[in-house]
This record gives sequence, C-alpha cells and structure tokens, in this order.
Amino acid sequence: MATPPGGVQTAAHGVNPRRPKRGSYKPRPETLELLKVSGNPINGLGETTPRRPSPFFWHPPTMHPWGDLQVVARTSSRSCPGSVEAFAAAYMYPELTPVAEEKREATGEEFAAGVREFALGHEADAVGIAAMDPLYVFEGYTIEEPWVIVLALAHNYERLREVPSDETNGVGVVDVGDQYARGTRASYGLANWIRAQGYKAEAFPGPSASALLLIPPAIASGLGELGKHGSLISPQFGAGVRLAGVTTNMPLRATRPVRFGADDFCKTCQVCTNACPPGAISEGKQMVRGVERWYVDFDKCIPFFAEAASCGICIAECPWTRPSARPKLLATMAGRLGLR
Repeated sequence: MATPPGGVQTAAHGVNPRRPKRGSYKPRPETLELLKVSGNPINGLGETTPRRPSPFFWHPPTMHPWGDLQVVARTSSRSCPGSVEAFAAAYMYPELTPVAEEKREATGEEFAAGVREFALGHEADAVGIAAMDPLYVFEGYTIEEPWVIVLALAHNYERLREVPSDETNGVGVVDVGDQYARGTRASYGLANWIRAQGYKAEAFPGPSASALLLIPPAIASGLGELGKHGSLISPQFGAGVRLAGVTTNMPLRATRPVRFGADDFCKTCQVCTNACPPGAISEGKQMVRGVERWYVDFDKCIPFFAEAASCGICIAECPWTRPSARPKLLATMAGRLGLR
C-alpha cells in the first residue's frame, strides 16, 4: 500500500480494494422503490431529434420524480467524515454585486483575456468560453445572456482515487465537495468581476443543478472531450474535474474545441466499463436527444450512487485521470491521429 501526502493509504495503481467488482452490486429493494420511474427516457435515450435537456436528479425535487432518492443520496454522502463541512462550503453562495452603471469598453478578445486572467487567478484551473446555445438550457429555465464561461476545477488525484467513500473514509467524497466549493467561489467571483465592468453575469456552480447544462459548453469551448463514462475528459486533468459556469452579456471571443484523442481512445478502452459496479457504462455510443454519444444508464448508476455515498469510480479509474499515464496517452493519441 502506498501512503500519499496526508497519510491516506491507497492501493497501488489507483485501485481501491474496498470497491465492489463489476456485476457484484445489487440495489436494495427499498432503493429500487424510490427510483419510481426510469430516468433514461427523461434523459432522451433513443430520441433522434435534438431538444433541450429535461431537469434531472440534482434539480429541485419538484422538477423530477426522484426527490426521495435524492434525499437518500445526500444523507449517505454526508455520513462520511468531513463531508458535511465540505458540501456546506459548496452551498455558501456569495452575494452578487450590482451591475456597474458605466460599461467598460474593450474588444471581445481583450475581455476574454481579462476573464481568463481573473478566473485563473481566483481558483479556476482552466477556462473556456462558448456562445450560448438554447440546447445548453434545461427545460423550464431561461438564460438571456449570449455567452457562457465554463470553469474547470481539478481534483486532487490522491484523494479522488479513494472513492467511493464510507463512514470510516470520507477522503474521496470530501474532495468532491471541496472542488464544488472552489467552483462556487470561482464562479461567483468571476460573475462579480464582470458585473464591476458594467455587464450582466450569473453564476452556475454545482453540485445542485440549475438552468445551465455544463458539459456541452465545456466541450464546445475546448476544455475537453466527452468520455465513455459520461464525464468530461480534460487534456490537462483527465476526468478528474468538476465544472462551474458563468453566463454574461459581456462581449467575448469564443475559445475553440479541441481534439486530443480521448473520444477515439474510449472506443476501445474498457477500464471504466469494467470498473463500474452496477454495469451502467455501455461499450458503445447511443442516440440521446438527436446526438450519437456516450451515455451512462441512469437506472443502474443512480441506485449505486445513492447507496455508496456518491461514487466517482469511473473518473478515478479513467486512464486519462492518472497523472503518470496522461502525458504518454496524449503523445500516443497525437501520433495515432496525426495531431500536432
């Protein structure tokens, strides 16, 4: 066993011996009763026409049928040592300051540079900018601002690899809470900086969901590619990132999407598929709201998530998340795809 900084013991090569093997997990009957209806049709699985996403598990319980199961998930995760404090910090939303009456004048490129400089100097680890798309907005919500800024907050890998957490070891879930808390501070800080320049800005941190769907604009803005596990894979941090967003009417310049080989790699990699205890990760892409993409089976994933004090196994086990493996993967895929 290796002992990283902080004294937390972890298994070699990122494998947590406390994790159940794929196919070994069966949800408790009382958990299945709370699932009530399948989430896959609500998420748009099998639909061939693009549409806005429907509210899902982490929206207010009045907007979806899994409110009681959401309570189980929150209660389970808060049973881990240190998790209550970590997630309390994520929900400490600062006040948004009034928009300055006088607008600062600058080009979109200059403002984009200012956004990036401020965000990276105030806890964000990467920044992307995309033009707003109606498909980024959940049904039942409205966003008027024409730009979305996405902030990436990188996990501590040595802590992340300890997921799932339990009543004796809360390191993994605490790191999740810590990154969400950083996202709250970073997004509100950036929104207030933009407001001080005379422009509207709204913050959208996790872990609770609101109007803004974050992964699509993160991909469009160049923060990464979608992985087989349904999470963003960053060329800098692998799948070990959390996201927060800011919408604004400040004139900006979009950053470009990137291709570095994660999507192609996922086509043959089976690591997260084999590591998922409920077997929720499919080997191939599926049609979801008019787009063929990677998709995680909601009905298999969420019961385990609720019972296991959150999860994160798939992103912790993802080869791209491992700091020692990522440089070689980037080089290998660049050569295979002819990328510079």
